[in-house]
Amino acid sequence: MKFNAPRGGGGVRVMPMTAAPPSNPQRSYRRLTLADRSFIQAARSLPEPMGVRAIARELRVSESTVSREINGHRVPHWGQDRYDAELAHYQALALRPRRRDAKLAEPELRAAVVSRLNDKYSPQQVAGELKLTFPDRVEMHVSHETIYQALYVQGKTALRHELTVVKALRSGRTGRIPQSKLPARSSRPWLDGARLTERPAEVEDRAVPGHWEGDLVVGPGNSGIITLVERQTRFALLGRLPGMRDSTTVTDVLACMIADLPTALKQTITWDQGTEMANHACFTVTTGCPVFFCDPHSPWQRGSNENTNGLVRDFYPKGTNFNEITDADLAETQRLLNIRPRRIHGYRKPSDMLDKLISGVALTT
Repeated sequence: MKFNAPRGGGGVRVMPMTAAPPSNPQRSYRRLTLADRSFIQAARSLPEPMGVRAIARELRVSESTVSREINGHRVPHWGQDRYDAELAHYQALALRPRRRDAKLAEPELRAAVVSRLNDKYSPQQVAGELKLTFPDRVEMHVSHETIYQALYVQGKTALRHELTVVKALRSGRTGRIPQSKLPARSSRPWLDGARLTERPAEVEDRAVPGHWEGDLVVGPGNSGIITLVERQTRFALLGRLPGMRDSTTVTDVLACMIADLPTALKQTITWDQGTEMANHACFTVTTGCPVFFCDPHSPWQRGSNENTNGLVRDFYPKGTNFNEITDADLAETQRLLNIRPRRIHGYRKPSDMLDKLISGVALTT
């Protein structure tokens, strides 16, 4: 027997009555099945109804489970309250939380949407044409709002990362503008022209060396160190800040850190949107190395650097005052990080891999 239960967003969900709500190992009780509920209904319908304790013993559940079940699923029947097993089980299935995969997780639909967006269709045009193209296939229909949400989302499954066009929307926006009468938050003009979407495509697959990821590891007393990681080799550079974390200080220290690298190994740096890199244009003029900025709250876009920061914290736990760390100590930490074999490179050392790259650059110049 099946019941149709309403679901959020319209439509119906067909639920087989033989289904059982999933068990949860973190809970000390088990969920009742349709057979359990049928037993309760039969036991309560006897000329001398079976008591709650007796039913609980037969089902091997707690008395409170049976009591809540009976009291929570009474329906009026000829002037008397009656427990109905099928109705109770239906309600249990309908009310349980369900995980729903995103509509655009379906490969065929996702490919159809991406293809049309690459042809510069608007989300509304995509949604409209899909209904015309697949009139009898509801699974190939999607609302324009769903497409907008997939374009604006910053997660790993963000739809815009699969597009070949520079702008997915004519407005060029990558986030929804809040409809508020409050004053707009201060903008970050240094991000213009330096967002991740403007970064060369070659950076993504790590096939070309010389692309770095950077960040600050900070401590009390306005102290901190700069961490830089080369994306291909995972070679790390560490630079201590002189008790200041303003943009001019950060970019000056950063320029000194990469000064001795060959030009071929100073291609790009990817950073988060912190204000410490607001002066990145001057840094690029000085070093010839452009800086690009990740999306907000997207640490995976510079995952190698995040991993390195975690390794640095093994040496310098949170609360470490970097003003008290000597340059010699920091240099030793950098050495230890770079002689650590990496599984991703077949247990080769980042230092050996970078030395090989530098040697190759020297031979070609």
